[in-house]
Amino acid sequence: MSITGEGRSLGPVGRMSDPDPEVPERAKRRSYTARYKLEVLAEYEGLDRDAKGSLLRREGLYTSLISEWRKQRDRGALAALAAKPGRQPVDPIERENVRLRRRVGRLEEELGTARRVIEVQGRLSALLGELATDSANAKTGGEAK
Repeated sequence: MSITGEGRSLGPVGRMSDPDPEVPERAKRRSYTARYKLEVLAEYEGLDRDAKGSLLRREGLYTSLISEWRKQRDRGALAALAAKPGRQPVDPIERENVRLRRRVGRLEEELGTARRVIEVQGRLSALLGELATDSANAKTGGEAK
């Protein structure tokens, strides 16, 4: 006969043995499907007080979960949870349209920038042309205007 306590066990002669080297598994959060929640709620609401406690013990649930599930059901959230989880499948054509719209937007921005650069270059060229003409006229001593 062995007595266990706090990871150490007393052997048959009462001596302490080494602690169990296996680390206990960390508790994982339980998740419940919408169907399960609805089934438990339906069963729970059809029972008397003593039977409700028995159901909760049998399923390992707390009354706070039942209250939360009721609120979810009343808001319609459980019906929404019953839908297939994950992203909705995207139509490949729609995905391509989105990609092309983004590309068109980027290209339109680049085109606008290029047009502004060309406009500035044109103004600069005209200004430099005027300066060159004025400078040439000043050297010759005459006014062309």
